[in-house]
Amino acid sequence: MTPDTAYIGKPLSRVDGRAKVTGQAKYAAEYNVPDLLFGHVVSSGVAAGKIRSVDAAEALALPGVVQVFTHENRPSLPWFDRSYHDEIAPPGSPFRPLYDGKVRFSGQPIALVVAESFELARHAASLVKVEYDPAPHETSIEAKRGEAYHPRTSKAGYTSPKPRGNADRGLQEAAVVVDEEYRLPVEHHNPMELYASTAVWDGDGKVTVYDKTQGSQNVRDYLSKVFKYSSDDVRVISAFVGGAFGSGLRPQYNVFLAVMAARELKRAVRVSLTRQQMFTLGYRPAVIQRVALGATPEGELRAIVHEGVAGTSRHEDYVENMVLWSGLLYRCENVRLDHKVVQLDLTTPLDMRAPGAASGVFALESAMDELAVKLGIDPVELRLSNYAEEDEGAGKPFSTKELRACYAQAAERFGWSRRDPRIGSMRDGETLIGWGMASGAWEAQQGSASAKARLTDDGKLVVSSATADIGTGTYTVMSQIAAETLGLPIEDVAFKLGDSVLPTSPVEGGSWTAATIGTAVQAACLEVREKVFELAKKVDGSPLADAMIEDVIFAGGQVRLARDPNRGVPIVEAVRQGRTEVVEAEVTTR
Repeated sequence: MTPDTAYIGKPLSRVDGRAKVTGQAKYAAEYNVPDLLFGHVVSSGVAAGKIRSVDAAEALALPGVVQVFTHENRPSLPWFDRSYHDEIAPPGSPFRPLYDGKVRFSGQPIALVVAESFELARHAASLVKVEYDPAPHETSIEAKRGEAYHPRTSKAGYTSPKPRGNADRGLQEAAVVVDEEYRLPVEHHNPMELYASTAVWDGDGKVTVYDKTQGSQNVRDYLSKVFKYSSDDVRVISAFVGGAFGSGLRPQYNVFLAVMAARELKRAVRVSLTRQQMFTLGYRPAVIQRVALGATPEGELRAIVHEGVAGTSRHEDYVENMVLWSGLLYRCENVRLDHKVVQLDLTTPLDMRAPGAASGVFALESAMDELAVKLGIDPVELRLSNYAEEDEGAGKPFSTKELRACYAQAAERFGWSRRDPRIGSMRDGETLIGWGMASGAWEAQQGSASAKARLTDDGKLVVSSATADIGTGTYTVMSQIAAETLGLPIEDVAFKLGDSVLPTSPVEGGSWTAATIGTAVQAACLEVREKVFELAKKVDGSPLADAMIEDVIFAGGQVRLARDPNRGVPIVEAVRQGRTEVVEAEVTTR
């Protein structure tokens, strides 16, 4: 392919960059809709217990306050757990905002004040008086460690790893052993954009929701089940997301409250959370991990034991693949891995940037560093001497693995050979300098998705899928793939996303979006490409009349002969002479 429309793998200014820096990009709380009301959440002041009473009289007395919703006056809602399960819900009973008077975690939404302005709603919320019957609570994983259990696995996507060999015997027989415990606290996502939802009710009972989410169709399906909508009666739009890191994978309580209020009041309602309330959403759970390594004096691993305990809520069994990486990264015949959870008076955790791996690999790599010190072996050499060429748990080779080359390149660029291994030996004046390294690992996944490509007779291409862009560049990546596949200038390509009416897409997460959506986008463009090629063959005097699809390239806005790129047919001319206004295709890839 000639380089004029070869975009994949090349630096490119983001196609959505101008909209973001000029303020044209609209986020969930920025849509100006007529007759808009504003909702402010009243958060629980206790971590466990029951609500004895809610006095909203003072708030309701303020001019401009429309309603205060609580568990006592909210509309009728379904009570089956299945009605509240979203696409990635873990096993258990999902949280239901304003469902009853029970308090399950600190900061739980217990009321929604709706008023004519945001400022009034927030002030009125401060006037709502709540009395509680507090109950004993526990939010410390350490305090409940003795009650840890293996999570329910039927819907968690997690299977307890099977042991290899006999790790406990391997530890006993090892010449050198490191056996340590590692703790990590709760970590909150807290992206720049606060969570917000603008629910626009129309006179026919339908609703359009502008929501901050990583899955517009996941939110649509959740709202459809909870509020008994048909999928055609609720539309969720999330064109721009100001960061999420996993916090937008599940529908958050703001979208539930906004839609509930809009339905009841028959007006548009916006619910925005405060920065403080952002800490009442999902989070990376606190974990306690034990990693034990046994090795020969030369550094050959003879045993790996990795045991993890993580926090979860009392109503759902959230679980991450925290320990699995220790059976994957290094060659070892004796491996035992175990993961348990502890129920705490907190909201359910939620995936956050490499869930499980970020916690588990930290503990494993810390133990490897300690083993290197104990053995007197360079940390890089220790890892190379135990380098795994295959997934020993599955007994299969890796499809690709460049970690060995990564070690070599990083060591060269960092000047690793100049490192003094003696602890505390490297200084810059009075400042101690530490040089370290660690391995990293993450899954390479690809799922099923749909995409649509639509080429018009003016040479403009619109490609679409209901995926999201949380700042990772989805708009640009998909535009690159589409432009190169059809040989069009990227300025003539637009990618639409973040709308539940678009072709089906999974939630944007797990680092699978480029592979999953990109494959669907390319497939849709390839179908359009074949149709355009057939049209180009029929153009009067076409140099492609006797060519096959494999004989041509699409570049520079033309269909060209591969053996003679100077001969071809402009794509616009092919479409126009084909007497069609649009060439399109929609495909699903798996």
